[in-house]
Amino acid sequence: MGIQLSELINLWGYPAEGKLSNNILGPVFTDSRQVLPGGFFVPLRGQNFDGHQFLKEACDRGAKAAVVSKDSTVQIPENLICWRVDDTLQAYQQLALLHRQRLSIPVVAVTGSVGKTTTRELITACLTTLGAITSTSDNNNNDIGVPQTILQADFSDAALILEMAMRGLGEIRRLSCCSNPDIAVITNIGNAHIGRLGSRKNIAIAKCEITTCLNPSGTVIIPAGDPLLDSILSEKWPGRIIRVGLMPLGEEHTSASYIKKNAVDLLGVLDLNNNSLSVDKEALTLPLEGMHNAVNFMLAIAVALELGISLSNMNNLHVKTPCGRNSCFTYGNLTVLDESYNSSPESVKASLDLLVTKPGRHFAVLGTMFELGDESIKFHSLIMQHAVDLSLDGVIVVSDGEEAEAMVAVGKQLPNFSIFSQPEEALPYLQSILKPGDNLLLKASRKIGLEKLLPFLENLID
Repeated sequence: MGIQLSELINLWGYPAEGKLSNNILGPVFTDSRQVLPGGFFVPLRGQNFDGHQFLKEACDRGAKAAVVSKDSTVQIPENLICWRVDDTLQAYQQLALLHRQRLSIPVVAVTGSVGKTTTRELITACLTTLGAITSTSDNNNNDIGVPQTILQADFSDAALILEMAMRGLGEIRRLSCCSNPDIAVITNIGNAHIGRLGSRKNIAIAKCEITTCLNPSGTVIIPAGDPLLDSILSEKWPGRIIRVGLMPLGEEHTSASYIKKNAVDLLGVLDLNNNSLSVDKEALTLPLEGMHNAVNFMLAIAVALELGISLSNMNNLHVKTPCGRNSCFTYGNLTVLDESYNSSPESVKASLDLLVTKPGRHFAVLGTMFELGDESIKFHSLIMQHAVDLSLDGVIVVSDGEEAEAMVAVGKQLPNFSIFSQPEEALPYLQSILKPGDNLLLKASRKIGLEKLLPFLENLID
């Protein structure tokens, strides 16, 4: 059937309970192995696969309808209703947009160079008093994952929270246009992906694409004090902006000038020694340790306040973060900060700053940070210099090439320093230098695989 997608959209319906199903279209699937009877199948194409090859399997599993690319030559099962489209991924995103437009709940979109996932989870925790929340899971933050999350949202939900990632210009624009967010959060503008985008300015432009289809009456929430982000955002977004700021305890006497200089709308007073944050004289326990997480918490607080939640409902929150992010383990007498999931200059610095607040000696296993382009050598050198400035007791580098050379040139002045090409190779050296009561940070880009060390660390020290 050569019906246009617009006709498909006109046929879409919802029963009273709000599930994605009716007599024509059912729940949407992009994986033929997950199709349920009555389901709607969207075959996607990737570098190594073509979902159209699984039309028959989807039909055999009970798919009732599908979209099919106009240029596909795959035979379509006779009993499968299908709509021919130019691009099945675009169709998938249009279906997600249709569902989003019929949801009468606030949609919060989160992006940024670092801290997206943590901020997403903090927002989810802050909004739990509203009711059920559908939020991005794992790394479903791209062209496929965002529409997938939208389509999982139910009419009974209280809010929808979407994490949006990108590796180039135009990607977040598409995600904004299939989600029509009401509130957008930009955690920061750092140097992650600078190798692809070329400059922090281009990164800021890419992140500010989140406002492309933002509700005109909506709000953008950002950290105060970044002139580049302020400048780019003002070009892209004429609407309301909330800037959050942090001030160390004891410096409240400078708050008036700080607020004026940085156009701060929501100020938090931070007491890291007691792991607490005061907002409008309401004392809150920090759900996660560290200055960087206090900023993320302020962003989440601003979202919650926008949605009518009182500050008293944001205390003593339980926040579940994915493995390799904000994870702290105690293995016998060894404290391990597991930040192994990913890495960028800003996140490494923040993790090192948190490490040295722990009582005892401080060691770090640091690996290569990827996608930094021509700036890579400089940033690896700067990160190692920061470790030296903090007087770490030792650094183990897992890296090779010019990045490794840059780290060695600076790091060799530390009292304990060594370099390896693979994580497991570092274990004998770690065993030789670590003692009971020590603290160890694991931090590198994902492909380095520092999480491989975790099973061995549990019994590394007697």
